[in-house]
Amino acid sequence: MNIPAEFDEIRPYAPEELPQVFEELIADPMFKAVVGQVMPGIPFEMIAAQMRQCKTNLDFQKAFFYKLLKELVQKCAKGLEFDCSAIKDKSINYTFISNHRDIVLDSAFLCVVLIDNGMNTVEIAIGDNLLIYPWIKKIVRINKSFIVKRGLGLREQLKSSMLMSSYMHYAITQKHENIWIAQRQGRAKDSNDRTQDSILKMMVMGGEGDIFDRLKEMNLVPLSLSYEFDPCDYLKAKEAQQKRDDANFKKSEEDDLANMQIGIYGYKGHIHFHTAACINDELDEIKSRNLPKTEVFTVIAELIDKYIHQNYRLYPCNYIALDWLNGEEKFADKYTDADKAEFEAYLNKQMDKIVLPNKDMDFLRHYMLTMYANPAINHMKAIEA
Repeated sequence: MNIPAEFDEIRPYAPEELPQVFEELIADPMFKAVVGQVMPGIPFEMIAAQMRQCKTNLDFQKAFFYKLLKELVQKCAKGLEFDCSAIKDKSINYTFISNHRDIVLDSAFLCVVLIDNGMNTVEIAIGDNLLIYPWIKKIVRINKSFIVKRGLGLREQLKSSMLMSSYMHYAITQKHENIWIAQRQGRAKDSNDRTQDSILKMMVMGGEGDIFDRLKEMNLVPLSLSYEFDPCDYLKAKEAQQKRDDANFKKSEEDDLANMQIGIYGYKGHIHFHTAACINDELDEIKSRNLPKTEVFTVIAELIDKYIHQNYRLYPCNYIALDWLNGEEKFADKYTDADKAEFEAYLNKQMDKIVLPNKDMDFLRHYMLTMYANPAINHMKAIEA
């Protein structure tokens, strides 16, 4: 396929580019060291030979990432489930727009469950702030990621958004790929998931027709990600206190790396992914209401939020956190005394990991409880709406 050159800087590698990229990675000492940590006991020469046998990006995903992620679920979780029963036509290419919990694993686990359900994997929107080393940038582009440029001035940001939007439409309509994109820039640190209008506005910069035609071309499917436990919860709480105490606080590259590593290898409990149906019919209904243009994106974002919230899988810890925040036992039928003792021990263990000179225990505990309570709050509001 002759992919337009304008996308070269941001798109995933094409299959014909893989042999050269594989050789560059194999020659990279830092990549070799990381592979030795992730796949101990396997000679690097054997891994290099297996890489060279991969003819497509999907070949590479199945040969390496699929197996590693299956093993990760066995070590760090109680299982990974996927309900895609709302998707009636699996031959169509979709844009999965989801809440965002883990920097690496949200899209990675989605690829695993899509393969298990006989569907194509996704091309993944990933911020360039995470591409700290050259080998990381190469690996994510092999893994069907396209690059979202961060930290640009207003004019450059507009230009970058237009390019990304055009690429996403191209990937859906010409490459016949699925796409994954988070509903907002960055993770919702307190798990209060809300779709940013700006994500939808970016999507309609590309494509043809009015804004509804352009969004319908993307075949948007709201996707709910529910991790029982978030291994980075204490890091998110720590960051919240750092931002509270210093308005100019910003995470470092090392902080991003720590979040990536702890998110991957930390304990997650049960993991449940759940899709709604494609919202194209509802976009037609919204169009028929002739809303002012200023309201259209807000209404569509609220629709996506409703489906994401409705399809959460809630766990005992979500109900316990909500009751403890409110000082009541309203949802006591949703958990046992053993569940409470387990969650209390978990919270204490996580909070012990927070190292701060002025550690505010009350603030940190309240923040972590809020993080676990918000999915329950939003889910109940959505199913009552």
